[in-house]
Amino acid sequence: MRSSGVGSRHSLLDLLPAGTELTDDGVPVVGGCRLDEVAAGAGTPVLVVAEDAVRARAREYADGLAARWPTSRVVFGSKAFSCTAVQRLMVEEGLGLDVAGGGEILGALKAGVDPRLLILHGNAKLPEEIELAVEHGLGLVVVDGPDDVDRLEAAVPAGREVDVLVRVIPGVTAQTHDSVLTGHDDSKFGLAPADAEVLISRIEGSRTLRMRGLHLHVGSQILQTEPFADAVAAVARLGEFPVYDLGGGLGARYTWADEPPTVAAYLDVLVGAARAHLSADAELIVEPGRSMVAEAACTVYSVVTVKRGRHTFVAVDGGMGDNLEVALFDQRFEAGIIGRLDTAEDDEVCQLVGRHCDSGDVLVRDVVLSRPAVGDGVVVPSTGAYCFTMANNYNGNRRLPVVFARDGSWRTVVRRETWEDLLGRDVD
Repeated sequence: MRSSGVGSRHSLLDLLPAGTELTDDGVPVVGGCRLDEVAAGAGTPVLVVAEDAVRARAREYADGLAARWPTSRVVFGSKAFSCTAVQRLMVEEGLGLDVAGGGEILGALKAGVDPRLLILHGNAKLPEEIELAVEHGLGLVVVDGPDDVDRLEAAVPAGREVDVLVRVIPGVTAQTHDSVLTGHDDSKFGLAPADAEVLISRIEGSRTLRMRGLHLHVGSQILQTEPFADAVAAVARLGEFPVYDLGGGLGARYTWADEPPTVAAYLDVLVGAARAHLSADAELIVEPGRSMVAEAACTVYSVVTVKRGRHTFVAVDGGMGDNLEVALFDQRFEAGIIGRLDTAEDDEVCQLVGRHCDSGDVLVRDVVLSRPAVGDGVVVPSTGAYCFTMANNYNGNRRLPVVFARDGSWRTVVRRETWEDLLGRDVD
């Protein structure tokens, strides 16, 4: 095996999960498994997770935060990869879970997670989700406004208390896509500081809710550290509390042009701001999601059609049914032909597109591929965040499977959807 590609252009190997190697015949080996063999066994499209890469990132966050601020904990943002096996893996590595809906609560419980390690989020929590949180004794509920408080107080039985955080809009606008921006003044999430103060006073007088602290989040796929520090300074003006949940948002590397801060640099800035503005006795919580899993996975497709004309369209057997990041957030990905990953032979600038009936079903625009042909395998790196979570059934698409690769073997943790699954909810 060799550790890098040949030729003058970037090596796609640099974007594949940590520890990936390239065989002499040009096949990426993820978690010790050849991607062509995984594709042959699991079918395509398939989402391949390098289990050790996820575990290493979880430990990097947990150990790094504990070393900088001992009274702290790391909570995985489940929505980035809402899969029972991933939730279980995170808890095995000592992390808690951020859950943003009833299904994520139930998935975590199925994974055997202690409910006290769960934090419930959401700007419009349904009554049944609040009832689940109360019934199972979730550790914290982040209240997004007065309606959450109304429903919680109605759901909590006499003699019980639920610990809550109040989500505050820090008024910080980070440089990211509008759809994943959450800390700016026009955010649908949380309350402006003046409104938060009113709600905090109400909670402090509640018989069933216990005011524990504040929550903030500035957005997702953030490639600068300054917004995180600015947000801490903004919410510190509301006073001292036992707990501060500083959210997540650190960006991941999708393309060669992306230069996200390291976890260490992110934690240095975040904890530095906490030391400057918060009580040293407070508990700090961080909630990484995208940066925890994005780079630890890749998706393998098969080429179905190649059309050469004004453009070269390379259509694969997946698309926006398994990756909505491009259509929703203009996220750029890269791709390569398995077996000709980094060769410069007969390169073509291609439009890598999906099979769905929508002109927006484009996976990668203007990507350089080597001699694409029907039947080729295509790998797209950095698909571990949100791709599986937002997978859908457009055009009767069957959602893709997830496999974990480790130590030269792989196992299916989510099976491919069947035709029977698609029709199973029909009652007429």
